[in-house]
Amino acid sequence: MFVLRQSSERGSADHGWLNSQHTFSFAGYYDPAHMGFSALRVINQDIVQPNMGFGTHGHRDMEIISYVLAGNIAHKDNQGNVRTLPAGEFQLMSAGSGITHSEYNHSDKDPLQFLQIWIEPNFKGQTPGYQQKDFGQNEGLTHIISSTGINDTLRVKQDMHLHQLILSPSQQVELSSQLPNQYVQLVSGKLSVNGVVMFAGDGLKITDEEKLDFKSIGEKVLKALVFELP
Repeated sequence: MFVLRQSSERGSADHGWLNSQHTFSFAGYYDPAHMGFSALRVINQDIVQPNMGFGTHGHRDMEIISYVLAGNIAHKDNQGNVRTLPAGEFQLMSAGSGITHSEYNHSDKDPLQFLQIWIEPNFKGQTPGYQQKDFGQNEGLTHIISSTGINDTLRVKQDMHLHQLILSPSQQVELSSQLPNQYVQLVSGKLSVNGVVMFAGDGLKITDEEKLDFKSIGEKVLKALVFELP
Protein backbone atom coordinates (compact mmCIF):
# COMPACT_ATOMS: atom_id res chain seq x y z
CA MET A 1 0.00 0.00 0.00
CA PHE A 2 1.25 3.48 -0.88
CA VAL A 3 0.17 6.78 0.74
CA LEU A 4 1.63 9.92 -0.83
CA ARG A 5 2.30 13.00 1.31
CA GLN A 6 2.75 15.89 -1.11
CA SER A 7 5.21 18.65 -0.30
CA SER A 8 2.47 21.29 -0.35
CA GLU A 9 0.48 19.39 2.31
CA ARG A 10 3.21 19.68 4.95
CA GLY A 11 2.86 21.94 7.95
CA SER A 12 4.96 25.09 7.94
CA ALA A 13 6.44 27.59 10.36
CA ASP A 14 8.20 30.88 9.60
CA HIS A 15 10.13 32.35 12.53
CA GLY A 16 12.09 34.85 10.46
CA TRP A 17 15.48 33.30 11.18
CA LEU A 18 14.03 29.81 10.54
CA ASN A 19 11.62 28.51 7.93
CA SER A 20 10.55 24.92 8.47
CA GLN A 21 8.37 22.42 6.60
CA HIS A 22 6.97 19.66 8.84
CA THR A 23 6.10 16.25 7.37
CA PHE A 24 4.68 15.16 10.74
CA SER A 25 3.18 17.04 13.69
CA PHE A 26 5.85 19.12 15.38
CA ALA A 27 5.90 22.08 17.79
CA GLY A 28 3.03 24.42 16.79
CA TYR A 29 1.92 22.24 13.88
CA TYR A 30 -0.51 19.50 14.90
CA ASP A 31 -2.38 17.10 12.63
CA PRO A 32 -3.66 13.87 14.25
CA ALA A 33 -3.52 12.16 10.83
CA HIS A 34 0.24 12.82 10.62
CA MET A 35 1.88 11.96 13.93
CA GLY A 36 4.69 9.88 12.46
CA PHE A 37 5.11 6.57 10.67
CA SER A 38 6.35 3.45 12.45
CA ALA A 39 9.47 4.53 14.39
CA LEU A 40 9.85 7.65 12.19
CA ARG A 41 8.61 10.58 14.26
CA VAL A 42 9.93 13.79 12.63
CA ILE A 43 11.08 14.98 9.21
CA ASN A 44 11.60 18.73 9.16
CA GLN A 45 13.08 20.55 6.19
CA ASP A 46 14.74 23.56 7.81
CA ILE A 47 16.18 26.72 6.26
CA VAL A 48 18.30 28.71 8.73
CA GLN A 49 19.32 32.26 7.89
CA PRO A 50 23.00 33.39 8.03
CA ASN A 51 24.51 33.81 11.51
CA MET A 52 21.45 32.23 13.13
CA GLY A 53 20.65 28.85 14.63
CA PHE A 54 19.30 26.69 17.41
CA GLY A 55 20.70 27.69 20.81
CA THR A 56 21.68 25.12 23.41
CA HIS A 57 18.74 22.83 24.16
CA GLY A 58 18.18 19.29 25.34
CA HIS A 59 16.85 15.95 24.08
CA ARG A 60 16.48 12.49 25.54
CA ASP A 61 15.57 9.03 24.23
CA MET A 62 15.55 10.02 20.56
CA GLU A 63 17.81 9.17 17.60
CA ILE A 64 18.33 12.44 15.70
CA ILE A 65 19.60 12.41 12.12
CA SER A 66 20.74 15.53 10.29
CA TYR A 67 21.34 15.58 6.53
CA VAL A 68 22.66 18.85 5.11
CA LEU A 69 21.31 19.91 1.70
CA ALA A 70 23.15 23.25 1.43
CA GLY A 71 25.59 25.08 3.68
CA ASN A 72 27.21 23.83 6.89
CA ILE A 73 25.99 23.05 10.41
CA ALA A 74 28.23 24.15 13.28
CA HIS A 75 27.52 21.55 16.00
CA LYS A 76 28.47 21.65 19.68
CA ASP A 77 27.25 19.38 22.49
CA ASN A 78 27.90 18.65 26.16
CA GLN A 79 29.67 15.40 25.24
CA GLY A 80 32.63 17.42 23.95
CA ASN A 81 31.81 17.19 20.25
CA VAL A 82 32.56 20.38 18.30
CA ARG A 83 32.06 19.56 14.64
CA THR A 84 31.15 21.02 11.26
CA LEU A 85 28.63 19.11 9.14
CA PRO A 86 28.91 20.09 5.44
CA ALA A 87 26.42 19.45 2.65
CA GLY A 88 26.05 15.78 1.76
CA GLU A 89 27.18 14.39 5.11
CA PHE A 90 25.09 12.55 7.69
CA GLN A 91 25.05 13.08 11.43
CA LEU A 92 23.44 10.70 13.95
CA MET A 93 23.08 11.90 17.52
CA SER A 94 21.77 9.40 20.08
CA ALA A 95 20.21 11.49 22.85
CA GLY A 96 19.84 8.52 25.19
CA SER A 97 19.66 9.48 28.88
CA GLY A 98 20.05 13.14 27.95
CA ILE A 99 22.14 15.44 25.76
CA THR A 100 22.31 19.19 25.16
CA HIS A 101 23.54 20.69 21.91
CA SER A 102 23.45 23.72 19.62
CA GLU A 103 23.27 23.90 15.83
CA TYR A 104 24.25 27.11 14.00
CA ASN A 105 24.70 28.52 10.53
CA HIS A 106 27.92 30.51 10.85
CA SER A 107 27.89 31.73 7.25
CA ASP A 108 27.66 35.50 6.86
CA LYS A 109 25.68 35.32 3.62
CA ASP A 110 24.37 31.85 2.73
CA PRO A 111 21.32 30.10 4.22
CA LEU A 112 21.69 26.63 5.71
CA GLN A 113 19.23 23.99 4.51
CA PHE A 114 18.98 20.54 6.08
CA LEU A 115 16.65 17.70 6.98
CA GLN A 116 16.12 17.06 10.68
CA ILE A 117 14.89 13.51 11.27
CA TRP A 118 13.87 11.89 14.56
CA ILE A 119 13.69 8.13 15.10
CA GLU A 120 12.12 6.68 18.25
CA PRO A 121 14.65 4.23 19.79
CA ASN A 122 13.87 0.74 21.00
CA PHE A 123 16.29 1.23 23.93
CA LYS A 124 15.82 4.05 26.44
CA GLY A 125 18.14 5.57 28.99
CA GLN A 126 21.28 4.63 27.06
CA THR A 127 24.58 6.51 27.03
CA PRO A 128 24.41 9.43 24.58
CA GLY A 129 26.46 9.16 21.40
CA TYR A 130 27.55 11.06 18.30
CA GLN A 131 28.40 9.79 14.81
CA GLN A 132 29.14 11.60 11.55
CA LYS A 133 30.20 10.37 8.12
CA ASP A 134 30.47 11.29 4.46
CA PHE A 135 29.13 8.40 2.36
CA GLY A 136 29.90 10.04 -0.98
CA GLN A 137 27.59 10.67 -3.91
CA ASN A 138 27.54 7.27 -5.61
CA GLU A 139 24.63 6.48 -7.90
CA GLY A 140 22.10 3.89 -6.77
CA LEU A 141 21.32 2.97 -3.15
CA THR A 142 23.96 3.63 -0.50
CA HIS A 143 23.47 2.08 2.94
CA ILE A 144 23.76 4.90 5.53
CA ILE A 145 22.30 3.72 8.86
CA SER A 146 21.55 0.32 10.40
CA SER A 147 20.95 -1.21 13.83
CA THR A 148 24.19 -3.23 13.69
CA GLY A 149 26.66 -0.93 11.93
CA ILE A 150 26.99 -3.40 9.06
CA ASN A 151 28.91 -2.17 5.98
CA ASP A 152 30.42 0.68 8.03
CA THR A 153 27.01 2.32 8.44
CA LEU A 154 26.12 4.62 11.32
CA ARG A 155 24.58 2.59 14.13
CA VAL A 156 21.10 3.47 15.38
CA LYS A 157 19.18 2.19 18.41
CA GLN A 158 16.25 0.89 16.36
CA ASP A 159 15.57 -2.03 14.00
CA MET A 160 15.72 0.06 10.82
CA HIS A 161 17.84 1.01 7.83
CA LEU A 162 18.39 4.29 5.99
CA HIS A 163 19.62 4.47 2.39
CA GLN A 164 20.69 7.38 0.23
CA LEU A 165 19.23 7.13 -3.28
CA ILE A 166 20.86 8.94 -6.21
CA LEU A 167 19.72 8.30 -9.78
CA SER A 168 20.55 9.89 -13.12
CA PRO A 169 17.71 10.47 -15.63
CA SER A 170 16.08 7.17 -16.66
CA GLN A 171 18.21 5.17 -14.23
CA GLN A 172 16.46 2.45 -12.25
CA VAL A 173 17.22 0.37 -9.12
CA GLU A 174 15.34 -2.11 -6.91
CA LEU A 175 15.18 -2.65 -3.15
CA SER A 176 13.92 -5.80 -1.44
CA SER A 177 13.13 -5.28 2.24
CA GLN A 178 12.63 -7.71 5.11
CA LEU A 179 10.92 -5.03 7.22
CA PRO A 180 7.17 -4.30 6.96
CA ASN A 181 7.30 -0.53 6.40
CA GLN A 182 9.26 1.84 4.18
CA TYR A 183 9.26 5.61 3.80
CA VAL A 184 10.69 7.64 0.92
CA GLN A 185 11.53 11.35 1.23
CA LEU A 186 12.37 12.89 -2.13
CA VAL A 187 14.96 15.65 -1.83
CA SER A 188 15.27 16.66 -5.48
CA GLY A 189 14.26 15.45 -8.94
CA LYS A 190 11.27 13.37 -10.02
CA LEU A 191 10.84 9.76 -8.94
CA SER A 192 8.57 6.81 -9.68
CA VAL A 193 8.21 4.20 -6.91
CA ASN A 194 6.31 1.17 -8.24
CA GLY A 195 4.48 3.60 -10.51
CA VAL A 196 3.71 6.23 -7.83
CA VAL A 197 5.10 9.58 -9.01
CA MET A 198 6.90 11.85 -6.53
CA PHE A 199 8.17 15.42 -6.79
CA ALA A 200 10.77 17.20 -4.64
CA GLY A 201 9.62 17.49 -1.03
CA ASP A 202 7.07 14.68 -1.30
CA GLY A 203 7.02 11.77 1.13
CA LEU A 204 5.67 8.26 0.56
CA LYS A 205 4.42 5.81 3.19
CA ILE A 206 4.75 2.19 2.07
CA THR A 207 3.40 -0.93 3.77
CA ASP A 208 3.26 -4.61 2.79
CA GLU A 209 5.46 -4.27 -0.32
CA GLU A 210 8.30 -6.79 -0.58
CA LYS A 211 10.07 -5.10 -3.51
CA LEU A 212 10.37 -1.46 -4.50
CA ASP A 213 11.24 -0.30 -8.00
CA PHE A 214 12.81 3.19 -8.06
CA LYS A 215 13.06 4.98 -11.41
CA SER A 216 14.21 8.50 -12.21
CA ILE A 217 11.62 10.06 -14.53
CA GLY A 218 12.87 13.66 -14.52
CA GLU A 219 15.53 15.45 -16.52
CA LYS A 220 17.93 15.98 -13.62
CA VAL A 221 19.74 13.79 -11.10
CA LEU A 222 17.44 12.90 -8.20
CA LYS A 223 18.25 12.44 -4.53
CA ALA A 224 16.07 10.75 -1.93
CA LEU A 225 16.21 9.12 1.48
CA VAL A 226 14.75 5.62 1.77
CA PHE A 227 13.85 4.28 5.23
CA GLU A 228 13.19 0.64 6.08
CA LEU A 229 11.15 0.58 9.30
CA PRO A 230 9.69 -1.94 11.77
